[in-house]
Amino acid sequence: MKPPVLALKNVRLADGPRMLFDGVDLALEPRSRAALVGRNGAGKSTLMRILAGLTEADDGERAVTPGTKVAYVLQEPLIEGDTLLDHATAGGAAPHEAAAALESFGLDPAKAATGLSGGETRRVALARALAEDPDVLLLDEPTNHLDILAIETLEGAIAASRASVLIVSHDRAFLERVTQRCFWLENRKVRKLDRGFSAFDAWVEQLTAAEADEARRQDKALERETHWLARGVTGRRARNEGRRRRLMEMRAAKADRLRDTRGAMSMGVATAGTSGQRVVEVKGLSKRFGDRVILEDFSTRILRGDRIAVVGPNGAGKTTLVKLLLGELPADSGQVILGTNLEVAYIDQARADLKDDMLLKDALAPLGGDQIMVRGAPKHVAAYAKEFLFTDAQIRQPVRSLSGGERNRLLLARALAQPANLMVLDEPTNDLDMETLDLLEEMLSDYEGTLILVSHDRDFVDRLATSTIGLNGRGQVVETPGGWLDFLSQNPGFFGVSPAKAPGGRRGAAAQAAAAKADAAAPAGKPAKLSYKEQRRLEELTGLVADLPAKISLLESQLADPALYARDPGAFDRFGQALAAARQKLEAAEMEWLELEERREALESGR
Repeated sequence: MKPPVLALKNVRLADGPRMLFDGVDLALEPRSRAALVGRNGAGKSTLMRILAGLTEADDGERAVTPGTKVAYVLQEPLIEGDTLLDHATAGGAAPHEAAAALESFGLDPAKAATGLSGGETRRVALARALAEDPDVLLLDEPTNHLDILAIETLEGAIAASRASVLIVSHDRAFLERVTQRCFWLENRKVRKLDRGFSAFDAWVEQLTAAEADEARRQDKALERETHWLARGVTGRRARNEGRRRRLMEMRAAKADRLRDTRGAMSMGVATAGTSGQRVVEVKGLSKRFGDRVILEDFSTRILRGDRIAVVGPNGAGKTTLVKLLLGELPADSGQVILGTNLEVAYIDQARADLKDDMLLKDALAPLGGDQIMVRGAPKHVAAYAKEFLFTDAQIRQPVRSLSGGERNRLLLARALAQPANLMVLDEPTNDLDMETLDLLEEMLSDYEGTLILVSHDRDFVDRLATSTIGLNGRGQVVETPGGWLDFLSQNPGFFGVSPAKAPGGRRGAAAQAAAAKADAAAPAGKPAKLSYKEQRRLEELTGLVADLPAKISLLESQLADPALYARDPGAFDRFGQALAAARQKLEAAEMEWLELEERREALESGR
């Protein structure tokens, strides 16, 4: 293995009385691609700052190869300079490289660096970092506010980069595509997995099970030693002082373990009174701002229980469409009919209702007092905040002290307190850790009301959506059953050109490649049929798609055996690896099957 270009050794850092890191080791070898995973508040951003040389650790060593250039894209980047090109060249990038990087993300280099949207700010920061051609690239939540096409552009740029890349992200699909290694920050330590993120969950389950067994053994030993102490250590103090010290150490270790154990987050939503069967009906809807067409002659019907995803590039008008559907924005033409008995919970991606000087308790209880109504029952505001993992101290702190993930959790807490039969979530996944994301997904899966979801998180959309509405920024709006992958397979080339593209700009390489692949799949010329080789492959894939779920189910049942790890750790590891491989194989087979089946149908129908 090559020596690392950037490494931390035995790093320690305290945040007031709280130890944030205690003996962290982390190394990035040349051209490595790694994810840094951990819960909100674990210190991922702080660790990234230490790696970047912006924060000093209390103890330990930061080692960097001489001449190594490190580029760091912060979670909330600040754009400075008169134009986007001024900012992109401020780190030393050549003007032509900076301009090319900006254009690859659909940005005009001459655009003023003020009044930027969240997505534009993120793309400018990424373009600057990539244009600098660094040896090490540190990315903190790089996909926040990016549309899916920009995420694909970033994926292509990372693949083409010579840099070692370390990424903090909640976007599972993104991490699965770009990483080869995982670092897990948990309980003040960092542990390493020499495999990509697709293997992360099975690995964590294995480690967690092993640690639970070890904790039970330690608790048994502590019980024995405590019993020994209670039976008269005083008379044998001289020869048993060592044993007594070990007992005190065991107690301290258990106290540390209990302190580090994260509380269980409670997330629930009560469905309000049943809405009418028809939630929203849209007929011939059109909207434009000046010469810019947002949508034209769009019709749809949203029924009770539907889970609608709204997708498209930044600036395509997704939030505008949502406001039109809710009757908050007048249409130029057409009709919006809202159903009866609707009670709406709306989480805004801009977090506009959260003011920096507002106390957390006032955000939850804006009318004052210590009690709030939570799904129809009174509850103390501090007790409710604890369900979303806020501490007593945070209750009295201003919103400005919260991290991005904590602000999003606060919005969720506030929205979920009230019963609703129509939930509208505009980019709800930004800054949330994966544990919270999984819980949110589980809650939404069980939600009996209607859901409208605006998101760029491909995995989140695929898991939840029963129908997807896509906007391409040129006035075209298409609705397709299923999630993101279903939409792509049924509407090849729909997004074509990014609406965020500036005059004279060009699309990112990954977006171009995706469009080229989609366009190539579209049939041309006279009707034909699949080649012999393609037909054989389609038959093979049909068998795989039919057989693999049973194999996955068997492996899942074997791993569900709580005694397996203790009985045979090697088998547990083999089963975990086999399960991850089978899931990956099934996903790839389904995608290839969809492409071939769509091609077969198109050729046979002469389209």
